[in-house]
Amino acid sequence: MGLRKEAEGWLSTMDTDQWSDPETGDRAIAKWHGSIDEGRAWVVVDEAGEVLATVSRGPVDRDFWTDSDRPETALYMYKLIVSRSAAGRSLGARVVDWISRLAALEGRTWVRIDTWRTNTGLHAYYERLGFEHVRTEAPRHRRSGWLAQRRAGVTTLPNELLEVVDNA
Repeated sequence: MGLRKEAEGWLSTMDTDQWSDPETGDRAIAKWHGSIDEGRAWVVVDEAGEVLATVSRGPVDRDFWTDSDRPETALYMYKLIVSRSAAGRSLGARVVDWISRLAALEGRTWVRIDTWRTNTGLHAYYERLGFEHVRTEAPRHRRSGWLAQRRAGVTTLPNELLEVVDNA
């Protein structure tokens, strides 16, 4: 949750309204707690145990992805957040590569995301990581809806793969 709070503060200094609405933020945090409780959230820590990043996976979001998208072929990535102290180290790209490898191991074809519709900087970031924009949806009760996907198994930094340690 500390990463989320830090990200909210940082985003408020950027040219985006992402995570600025308390009502949608409360719903998103409640969903994130569910991911954590169900073991669908991971963290990246440094040697000192400081949390540097987090990512979650979740079920298909039916506000955005339909049966014609063949949702069973994808792993759905949510809540990629990198600590400001780790910015500039390609940690986000390495986390996405890890999720991509996980998706391939599960026999999935795609890693899919939905992001805040108005955060064009975030869209460009994901496109640099190999995601292709699929379409934009705009349900009235949601602020995200920029949909993109990347082939499972693709790695942008194959020589910098994250080590997985189970500390459960």
